[in-house]
Amino acid sequence: MNWFIETISSSIGKKLLMAITGASFILFLMIHLIGNLTLYFGKAVFLSYVAHLHALGPLIVAVEIMLLILACIHVTTGTFLFFQNLYARPRRYAVKRWAGGRTIGSATMPYSGFIILAFIVLHLSNFHFVDLSERTIFDVISTHFSSMLYVFIYTCAVVVVAFHVSHGFWSLFQSLGANNNKYMPLLRVLGLIFAVSVAIGFGFIPSYVRFMI
Repeated sequence: MNWFIETISSSIGKKLLMAITGASFILFLMIHLIGNLTLYFGKAVFLSYVAHLHALGPLIVAVEIMLLILACIHVTTGTFLFFQNLYARPRRYAVKRWAGGRTIGSATMPYSGFIILAFIVLHLSNFHFVDLSERTIFDVISTHFSSMLYVFIYTCAVVVVAFHVSHGFWSLFQSLGANNNKYMPLLRVLGLIFAVSVAIGFGFIPSYVRFMI
């Protein structure tokens, strides 16, 4: 047990935790995107998808609990690493922060992470913890997307998520040991493709629900 505690207490161990939990959320994001894409096929198809999802019952509850645990680990570890790096480097670099191949996604990872966390809390309060006794989840979605303010917040959050995963996708493989010239260029491209897919897939949902359905 001591070796496990010592491992996760080290910088390498924390990065491994970030990689493993990050991978789980990328997988969840993929599944969530696929499910939400049913909105593009109309209300009936989307509600059928939701019904099949709820039919899983206890399994969904177990997945939600696991995601909550992984989220706590990811946020706690990420916050600790952020402040650890901040205190280790009290002064800004003299050179440009974009030097060495840095991107907007990599340079803003901690900040985008905090923004995503705040949005998740808002998103869950609006779409998950709601009373569906007299309305469907589609009605809830339509109501929220009728607000231009929420559409703006949602769209901005989706863009932030896209930037976050554009770096997180390939960096998790780097943390897991796939850091070599053979694989990293492909993983970077795949990360970019995934990020764009997230931005487009989620980003156009408010407009589609608002104007097309």
